[in-house]
Amino acid sequence: MFESLTQKLDKAFRNLRGQGKLTEKNIRDGLQEIRAALLEADVNYKVVKDFIQDVQDKAVGQEVLKSVQPSQQLVKIVHDELIKLMGEEHAPLRMAQKPPTQIMMVGLQGQGKTTTAGKLALQLKKKGHNPLLVGADVYRPAAIRQLEIVAEQAGAEFFTLGEQGDPVDACIMARGEAQMRGSDVIIMDTAGRLHVDEQMMGEVRRIANAVKPDEILFTANAMTGQDAVNSAKQFNDALPLTGVVLTQMDGDARGGAAISLIKVTGCPIKFIGTGEKLDALDTFHPQRMADQILGMGDVVSLVEKAQEVVDQDKALKFQEKARKASWDLEDFLEQMQQVKKMGSLGDLMKKMPGMGKLMDQGFDVDDSQLKYFEAIIYSMTPYERRNPKLINGSRRRRIAAGSGTSVQEVNRTLKEFEQSKKMIKRMMKGGGKKKGKRAGMRMPGL
Repeated sequence: MFESLTQKLDKAFRNLRGQGKLTEKNIRDGLQEIRAALLEADVNYKVVKDFIQDVQDKAVGQEVLKSVQPSQQLVKIVHDELIKLMGEEHAPLRMAQKPPTQIMMVGLQGQGKTTTAGKLALQLKKKGHNPLLVGADVYRPAAIRQLEIVAEQAGAEFFTLGEQGDPVDACIMARGEAQMRGSDVIIMDTAGRLHVDEQMMGEVRRIANAVKPDEILFTANAMTGQDAVNSAKQFNDALPLTGVVLTQMDGDARGGAAISLIKVTGCPIKFIGTGEKLDALDTFHPQRMADQILGMGDVVSLVEKAQEVVDQDKALKFQEKARKASWDLEDFLEQMQQVKKMGSLGDLMKKMPGMGKLMDQGFDVDDSQLKYFEAIIYSMTPYERRNPKLINGSRRRRIAAGSGTSVQEVNRTLKEFEQSKKMIKRMMKGGGKKKGKRAGMRMPGL
């Protein structure tokens, strides 16, 4: 997500380093590269034009502090303008003062609408709500069955009138059904089409007029780029959209659709899909996204994710052991499994300030290495995991055979485990700044 744009913007800022001050010429040269980077990232050309003009107006004549490099000053201006472009503030779901809250999902076919409805239900479930998913897509084969399966996975209520039922009636009746089941949120999965047509628009307008939803969320696949922007605009002209959900943001290294959508439609992006799993739905925060685009990381989102999935008691116990360097391979395996719950290692590292650039320079965070480490550690006895220094040659050969790896891999794992213990102990004491830069180290616990 935004990987290509981040790299190109970094190159543009790098070319400004070493300049004594911001002048019209070096600003113009820098903005040309930023313009090219945004267009290559599939940002709408009108949005790019306005954005570049706003940055230029603020940058020209800008007083640069002695302690701040010109490139840093331009980064600050671009950062502020990106936040403004993407909506400035996070736009939460509108919840009805008197339940149930009614959320209507609309969009073209194949954009991830049904899966997103399930993801949203799971997120609301975690916050203490009791959502009801309503199957109102009677046209796509097995759409209602798919939603029913998603509802089961999310632990949410499900209601439909079946493939022969009227979608408008199903959405109207869902309110009474929600009251009987104690559901305080209704999520309506409406029908999509391969392209915008009047029949589809007429149906979603009838549903919206009949139930008066609190939210009408347009769902679009980020990888369709400007097509997503154009279809969002068409829907917004026909319906009073209240927000946008962008799916498959993890698969789009350009990310231009996310930057363009708010400017073109006037609707805030409320959620982004970041994976196939049901819990891979993140709330959209303009400032955090601007931080990520400019390679500043996103510590807040990282902490929120950790608080959501990591066992805090186990984490604190491990922290105490780490201070004393007394943790063993069983502790490490447990921590590794907790980290895996948070997502891919690459995504986690990019949320740490400065780590994105290290990864671009070859820092190794290959997720497949986790499987090797797990296989090797699982092939050890509990006694060996607690006492890794006692693993001799014959034990290493047995572990290698049991894990399907080589003795060299086992040796490397044990060696790097010991090195990581020493490094983490130094880091805990605040003395690992110089010695802890071993970019070749593969230990996923880092």
